[in-house]
Order: sequence, then C-alpha cells, then structure tokens
Amino acid sequence: MPGPTPTPTKLKLLTGNRGKRPLNDREPEPENRIPRKPPILRGKAATEWYRISKLLFDLEILTELDSTALAIYCQSWATWLDAEKAINKQGMVIKTQTGRTITNPYISIANKAAENMRKFLSEFGMTPASRTRIRIPIKKSPETSFGDI
Repeated sequence: MPGPTPTPTKLKLLTGNRGKRPLNDREPEPENRIPRKPPILRGKAATEWYRISKLLFDLEILTELDSTALAIYCQSWATWLDAEKAINKQGMVIKTQTGRTITNPYISIANKAAENMRKFLSEFGMTPASRTRIRIPIKKSPETSFGDI
C-alpha cells in the first residue's frame, strides 16, 4: 500500500501526535541498548558505529532492532568519506586514458552515499529538521530530603 512511512508510536508520543490518529497500544517496545557492532564494519565505519551508537543510546532511541539500519548508515558514512577523499585528491574532473575530460566517478559514489546517510540520519532524528519533531521526556532527578534546615 503506497503512502508515507508510518511513524512509530514512541515518536508520535514524543512529537505530540499532531494528526490525532489512534496510537498503537500494542506496538513492540524493545529495550534501549547499544547493539553489538556487526563484524563487517571496520575502520571508519566501526569508528562511526561507536561514536553514534553512544549518542543515540543516551537519547534512549537505540535498540537491538536498529542494528542493521545503524550499520548501513555507518558503512555509507565510510564510503562517503573515502569518495570525498578521492575527489579532493583527483579533482572534480579527470582525464581518461584517451585524453577525454569526464566528471570524476567518485562524485556519484559520494552523492549516493550521502543520500543513504541522509535517509538514516532522518530515521534516527539526527538532522535539525527531524530533531524538531522529537521531544525527549524530562528525567526527574532523585529527590533529596534534608529535613528542617
């Protein structure tokens, strides 16, 4: 069925359920935790995994079920960095073996990786626009009782 991707109930509650549609009271609520890094992620992708998973965990929006989506984001991040490094080294335009001038193929690789990253950044609330739709509950600090002072 075509249409917009459904918004998870937790995000609807955090954003205020602007559409006033019925909430799914039986939606799974996995535990907030940092999933194990997939072994396929190495180098820059692994570094990004550790950096971003800690931040998402602290916001209480990361679960074990998010492992694949987060891995795709991290791998896209590493691909984008490598492509941008190649573009910076070779330039936006390169010469072929026959002497023709063409657009550097790394530009399309960088653009595709950036598009993948943008999608997952939005899914996790990591863009300025997507962050405005999330409201984190205020955590109550432990009450202390000093009695009559």
